[in-house]
Amino acid sequence: MAMIWKFMRVAKYSKTALSPKVKVRGIPTHSRHSSSKSVPSDFGANTPCSSTVELLGKAYPQDDYSNVTEKILSKVGKNLHNKKHHPLWLIKEQVKDHFYKQYIGRRGTPLFSVYDGLSPVVTVQQNFDSLLIPQTHASRRKEDNYYLNRDHMLRAHTSAHQWDLIHSGLDAFLAVGDVYRRDTIDNTHYPVFHQMEGVRLFSCHELFSNIKDGEGLQLFEQGHRTAHKQECHTMEAVRLVEFNLKQVLTKLMTHIFGDGLQVRWVDCYFPFTHPSFEMEINFQGEWMEVLGCGVMEQQLVNSAGAQDKIGWAFGLGLERLAMILYNIPDIRLFWSEDERFLKQFIVPHIWQKIKFQPLSRYPPLINDISFWLPSETYSKNDFYDLARTIGGDLIEKVVLVDEFTHPKTKKVSHCYRIIYRHPERTLTQDEVHRIHQAIEESAVRELGVEGRF
Repeated sequence: MAMIWKFMRVAKYSKTALSPKVKVRGIPTHSRHSSSKSVPSDFGANTPCSSTVELLGKAYPQDDYSNVTEKILSKVGKNLHNKKHHPLWLIKEQVKDHFYKQYIGRRGTPLFSVYDGLSPVVTVQQNFDSLLIPQTHASRRKEDNYYLNRDHMLRAHTSAHQWDLIHSGLDAFLAVGDVYRRDTIDNTHYPVFHQMEGVRLFSCHELFSNIKDGEGLQLFEQGHRTAHKQECHTMEAVRLVEFNLKQVLTKLMTHIFGDGLQVRWVDCYFPFTHPSFEMEINFQGEWMEVLGCGVMEQQLVNSAGAQDKIGWAFGLGLERLAMILYNIPDIRLFWSEDERFLKQFIVPHIWQKIKFQPLSRYPPLINDISFWLPSETYSKNDFYDLARTIGGDLIEKVVLVDEFTHPKTKKVSHCYRIIYRHPERTLTQDEVHRIHQAIEESAVRELGVEGRF
């Protein structure tokens, strides 16, 4: 959910690695109540830029904001959340099944619509402006996102569809899809992951109908904004929306993880919603954050044409839930085509318990790389994105292990430790050496660093 997205991770990789006329197949679909081997290393970081990118049947002219790489474009259209018996599909179907059965409309049909085929290519207006994210906000920077050009991007959150779906007249929906963010490299972060967005709007009657003496209660007032409510909301309306939201999500998590699950809420302050929370669950003795949620920004709701309603929204990551529920140790495994991984999730029904059996743990190969930084504009995520582009899923983790400032020249040196480990086979030292050398050469050429190899 965009309004509770923690914009903490900064990346910068301005050299686009696209070959001429890049084409990635994929057909965006729109649905209502939908039922719906190894990755080779890539040495193409210095592939010449082209003037256009062809993606999902459309051509997008490149400009100074274009920074999406071939590695990322190759993931578009995979739609793992719609691949039957994939663990992300199982999680999605479990959440859908719960909402379909728990929340029934007046005509006996599911209250929530589900959209799991919306195109991941969105406009900047959809991804930011419609969500009231200021023009100067750090989250808009190309260092954080994958831009096709200044006007189009790969969505950074499923919240990019909030305004359009509300504007179409929907009061309750779930939007599911792949999202793209430039990020660090470790076993829990990947530049492509999958989100589910939930939105529910209430009219005055819907919110207060079951409240004693609720006839005199109102959704809105002429007040002032606080950390607990927006200036237009009454405190009664906010408290009821907050209560409903927490009740809905607690039931969902209990249904997925079982009775006896401990849940706690952490109050948060975000500039786009009041109040807002993060949900943490205690699973196998450890508290883990699983989602964020909050009362929707009323200006967004009003601009989408639902001026007489108030609502909540939540956002959860499917990978996060699947890794906890199935005890999957490495986020790269979700992209595996190894039958030893995939066959474990072929089950007769979506609620069958699965105990994931880890694949053989292949030994890691570790190499360091050191270089002098080119300028103050450099960010360590410059290097992370470059390493991901070249090494792909052969890289398990990249860690900044040493930072040194020369006492005389004041030049800064970084030393990164790269851990190579294939999730499905043993890597050879010769294979890793070639990848590592390609990273060194590309770092000098693309990032302007001075190697200390």
